[in-house]
Amino acid sequence: MSQARHHPISALRIAHVMAGAPSGGAELFYERLCIAQHDAEHEVRALLRRDPAREARLKARGVTTEALRFGGRLDLWTTPRLRQSLTRFDPQVVIAWMSRAARMMPKGPWPIAGRLGGYYDLSNYRRCSDLIGNTRGLARWMIAQGWPAEKVHYLPNFATDLADVAPERPGCVAEGQKFILALGRLHQNKAFDVLIRAMKALPGVHLVIAGEGPEREALTALAVGEGVADRVHMPGWVQDSGAWLKACDLLVCPSRIEPLGNVVIEALSAGRPVVASAIQGPEEVLSGTQDGILAPVEDPVALAEAIATVLETPELADRLSANGRARFEREFSAPTVLARWDVFLHEMASRRCGSV
Repeated sequence: MSQARHHPISALRIAHVMAGAPSGGAELFYERLCIAQHDAEHEVRALLRRDPAREARLKARGVTTEALRFGGRLDLWTTPRLRQSLTRFDPQVVIAWMSRAARMMPKGPWPIAGRLGGYYDLSNYRRCSDLIGNTRGLARWMIAQGWPAEKVHYLPNFATDLADVAPERPGCVAEGQKFILALGRLHQNKAFDVLIRAMKALPGVHLVIAGEGPEREALTALAVGEGVADRVHMPGWVQDSGAWLKACDLLVCPSRIEPLGNVVIEALSAGRPVVASAIQGPEEVLSGTQDGILAPVEDPVALAEAIATVLETPELADRLSANGRARFEREFSAPTVLARWDVFLHEMASRRCGSV
């Protein structure tokens, strides 16, 4: 199914401000949202920490970008430069992505919403009138921290529609070999160590962990120590993982901490079975459904059992795949999510001088 084009209620001038890392789930969605809103004929300005690759990707899709330093607390230059940039652009709405961008936002006539993808220190969002959480659990947590309920908004992420993407196996996995896929930064929060330990109970299965980060050396050593190094592959960060998702036997999200889990939504889009840890975002998406399987956190034995059950039961894998794809179309497709964003953005914009 091709992705339907979204048409907004009416075009707005929207500034998206982010001081992100070179890779990560929030950074990926930042790019996707900027591009999608530009394609929907909003006037979008991406103000971001200098990152030539990200700037090039956004510019290639027609999004106007401006790079700023976004340094530490001794950075005295970014806030005044940001004020100048916003004054020139004159946005109707500003979205501040994550803590550093929100903390460095200047005062101005523009309404500001802070977009959070995790349980951050809300003191950084003092200049924001509203907060956006990408899960219902995160929105509830913001309210519990004292933020007014009417100023907290749940706006889920969307994933690229992968229905028409052709499957392509990673070069490290031979044709005919079963392989499971994990995506994300090589960080302790992602619990790839738990997944590597689970591989001992999955003979003949290959694991591809597509990501980069500080745990690479430790994870490599663990795979050797567990005797599974010949079946654990870490090819690095993959900017476009759609073809691998379509080719894998299932997607695994074993995280210890995962406020959302974009990879779960991406797997639903690809129509692939999902096994995830019963934590935060994945639990919110999958609990009580037949769209995926949840396993206890920090339990390699239970994780291996869940993976094996899906791999060894084709009818279960097919049911999870079909249900997950239907769920994606209902809740996480771009047109559905962008329509929700439009309603929110127009409400925010109406606060400036009393009208859009």
